[in-house]
Amino acid sequence: MTLFPFSAVVGMDDMRLALILNAVSPEIGGVLVRGEKGTAKSTAVRALATVLPVVTAVPGCRFSCDPARPDPLCPDGPHSLDGPVERRPASLVELPVGSTEDRLAGSLDIERALVEGVKSFEPGLLAAANRGVLYVDEVNLLHDHLVDLLLDAAALGTCYVEREGVSVRHAARFLLVGTMNPEEGELRPQLLDRFGLTVEVAAPRDPALRAEVVRRRMAFDADGDAFARRFADEESGLAASIAAAREVVRSVELSDAALHQITTVCAAFDVDGMRADIVTARAAAAHAAWQGRNAVEVEDVRVAARLALPHRRRRNPFDAPGLDEQQLDNALRDAGDPGPDGPEPDRPDPGGSPAEPPTSNHDQQSGTDTAPPETPDSEGAKPPTAPGREQTAAPTTPFAARRLEVPGIGRGAAGRRSRAETDSGQVVRAVRTTAGRVHGIHLPATIAAAAPHQRARGRGRAPGLLLHREDLRTACREGREGNLVLFAVDASGSMAARQRMGAVKGAVLSLLLDAYQRRDKVGLICFRGTEATLLLPPTSSVDAAGARLTVMPTGGRTPLSAGLLKAHETLALERLRDPQRRALLVVVTDGRHTAGGDPGPAARLIARDRVASVVVDCENGHVRLGLAASLATALGGPCLHLGELAAGDLADSVRILKEVA
Repeated sequence: MTLFPFSAVVGMDDMRLALILNAVSPEIGGVLVRGEKGTAKSTAVRALATVLPVVTAVPGCRFSCDPARPDPLCPDGPHSLDGPVERRPASLVELPVGSTEDRLAGSLDIERALVEGVKSFEPGLLAAANRGVLYVDEVNLLHDHLVDLLLDAAALGTCYVEREGVSVRHAARFLLVGTMNPEEGELRPQLLDRFGLTVEVAAPRDPALRAEVVRRRMAFDADGDAFARRFADEESGLAASIAAAREVVRSVELSDAALHQITTVCAAFDVDGMRADIVTARAAAAHAAWQGRNAVEVEDVRVAARLALPHRRRRNPFDAPGLDEQQLDNALRDAGDPGPDGPEPDRPDPGGSPAEPPTSNHDQQSGTDTAPPETPDSEGAKPPTAPGREQTAAPTTPFAARRLEVPGIGRGAAGRRSRAETDSGQVVRAVRTTAGRVHGIHLPATIAAAAPHQRARGRGRAPGLLLHREDLRTACREGREGNLVLFAVDASGSMAARQRMGAVKGAVLSLLLDAYQRRDKVGLICFRGTEATLLLPPTSSVDAAGARLTVMPTGGRTPLSAGLLKAHETLALERLRDPQRRALLVVVTDGRHTAGGDPGPAARLIARDRVASVVVDCENGHVRLGLAASLATALGGPCLHLGELAAGDLADSVRILKEVA
């Protein structure tokens, strides 16, 4: 199949540069490409493999061992240094979102190991990607334990597979590339940090550039081979430049002055740990080699910092990504004069043809089309709004929220909220497997099942434990799952009139942050006036929910029944889409209902579907009607006050939210 040429990708200079720098120096640690849908992320990554240097491997080795330096512990070894060699293109291996741990790392046949005494290993995708490219599309949707395994292998250059005392290791050195759409959820900060470089991509806004994108795509779809021939010279030149830079990158000089600039920049941006400094140094050296220099200069440091630091500055999903270029130039200036002419922060990057070493164009990638959020006045409050009119309250500072759980034991996607049967976690029991391949053998239970039959099976005449298939027991594990947390927020005038909406938004924002940490999907409904609106359909993008919540207006009457019916409709539809994921409905209200019908029937409808519900009571004052508690009873769930949402010692400090007048 003909791939779209890497040199034919229009624009996206930062993405192309980050991919090339990793091709020059895979030790950088990979690239994470973040961007909206339809921006050629996957096209560019798949095209990269065609310009990588040819791989020389041991013929027949499933792990692509280098014949000049074969892995002495290769499962297919030992290999002879004098044998024939195989030359082939660098491999591009794609990891599907629904992959299992066995498919990624490989699997040991424990049944054969125990019964036959044979160590049988089936390599996974990490073995296939060795000395090539491993591409993970929608990496933010990959299960956490798979991301951990993947990034550990990328950092160590080795994959370990261990089960019940049987272990196999093999080389796993690859260029890791992940792509993601932030609208579908974020990676955890500690996982973001494991990617060497990150870039933000967006579709060009220049009509002429957009027209060129369409023109090239249509030409490729019409005749892919002819289109590829048009760019054959550029592709060959680019491949030769990458190979040449890879040969000299280790000899590039990183002077003490350049290293001081790197560490000063990383300290100025207050990044955690030392990985940022190391990655920036490697990327700067790779950029110098790519530009044909034998020593790192200030421009190399600037480009490397722009790619290595933005994702390491995010502390939570509500922090905006990006890097302040003026702060970067100031940090470089503080590190000392980089040259006789000094830095030129306003100098535009020169353009170049695809066949030449590309330079970065950060301004194009960092620009966004979204207007800055409305800022409060100097006192931290919004301008006053006339009584009875629609208004928007700013949320109070988020706090650490207590864990709200769905009762019982589920079988949903791995997460950190409610109890569930999972592939990883604590072993709670062992069960007999009657058919199919056995996974996750419980060794003590297997031995206990076989022990009473050893004499009858003739143990003593043959060494070892005599096992039959019926002795095998598998482990049942219990861990935590992620849930769908659907917020139904009362945005009526009774909430705004008492100036409680800021505290309510702060509490919901805290629960959203908790949902992000527990790997939940979230949805947001608001009800006010005469209707309820689904502001955000269920999604993994917690920061999108936070953005919708912050600008959510308040005012009008209280259609509580409409809010509950909208929640019931949303949950019913989501059960069809994702039946394994259990839901938690969080209703944030004071319990009043001044529009629509009685909320009782709608609440009982939700309870009849066995939806776990929590009511957050926002009522305050000395005289309380207790309407929220009545609603919680109808829903069959607990009723909590705002101050009871905080975890641990923060509870006392947060109880003042109930006293906001």
